[in-house]
Amino acid sequence: MGRSPAQNLVLLLQQFDPPTCLPQFRLLLAGVVRRAGVEGSGNYGAALSRYLLAQGIEVIEAPGPGRSARRRRSKSDQGDAEAAARAVLSGRASSRVKAGNGPVEIARMYDVARDSAVKAYRQATNQIKAVLVTAEPALREELAGLSRRALVHACVSLGDDDAGGDPVLRATRFTLRTLAERIEQLTVQARELERRLAELIERHHPELLAMAGVGPHSAAVLLITMGDNPERLRSEASFAALCGASPVEYSSGSRCHRRLNRGGDRQANAALYRIVLTRLRWDPRTQAYYERRVAEGETRREVIRCLNGMWPGRFTALSESDVRIRVDREGLFWSWSRGGAELRRAG
Repeated sequence: MGRSPAQNLVLLLQQFDPPTCLPQFRLLLAGVVRRAGVEGSGNYGAALSRYLLAQGIEVIEAPGPGRSARRRRSKSDQGDAEAAARAVLSGRASSRVKAGNGPVEIARMYDVARDSAVKAYRQATNQIKAVLVTAEPALREELAGLSRRALVHACVSLGDDDAGGDPVLRATRFTLRTLAERIEQLTVQARELERRLAELIERHHPELLAMAGVGPHSAAVLLITMGDNPERLRSEASFAALCGASPVEYSSGSRCHRRLNRGGDRQANAALYRIVLTRLRWDPRTQAYYERRVAEGETRREVIRCLNGMWPGRFTALSESDVRIRVDREGLFWSWSRGGAELRRAG
């Protein structure tokens, strides 16, 4: 056609209509397509990424132009499509997208619903306490001193008949009962989602739950970060960086220093932190490692950073559809020390 591959891609993307985009996806396969760059493969580009992967095409996550580039030039769909195509052609974009077609994607769906249910549960609980602050003294004293669960049960049993002729008190009791019923519904939903999540992890990745300190939710968060195609991660170090557990060089002059990695998936980083704290309390091997590092002069915070950097290496991808854990193998992992980051063998 006399156009560069980037220009051909731009012309095809301009014809996409989101409600009926599936027939138009086939236009991308009119020629010989080996690789495709998709911007936003985790949201609006997810459907396109799954379709291209199903056709055997390598899909690369194309980075956005960034704020500085947007300030220098105007924003347009054609410009973004051309930038994505050029990033793939030049090799600047090399990260493969998540497949999103297996049990990890199912776990992600369950985890999204569970997190929203837990968040709404906390909001409703705080709203009950806020309503009681401005409630009538008699009602406030009736519900004072109760635990959270007892407070919810007491609010569920509140009726409007006991309010007498006071419309404000009647509205207060109705509001408390509504919030308490919402909390009970959210509790049932969260437990059901946790049960489904635990069964899913136990069925597909039982090795994760066999490790001390790893629960269904922490395992699901780490698997979601890894994706259904863990072979897209080039090494254990790349997974550590993806979790925000790898140290970042911060040197100047003769001073060699490493700082915490404040990037990466913060949910995965929090899951690693929970695993480390649990193992520090219950696992003899982790406790022995902690005592040895403290004897060497490290602080508790520095030892926890070391353990956070070690644990991504335990989740090693062996095949496209399975993730296993090499508990007893000897390997090199990033470790944190007072003088900077160094490679240590995991104990």
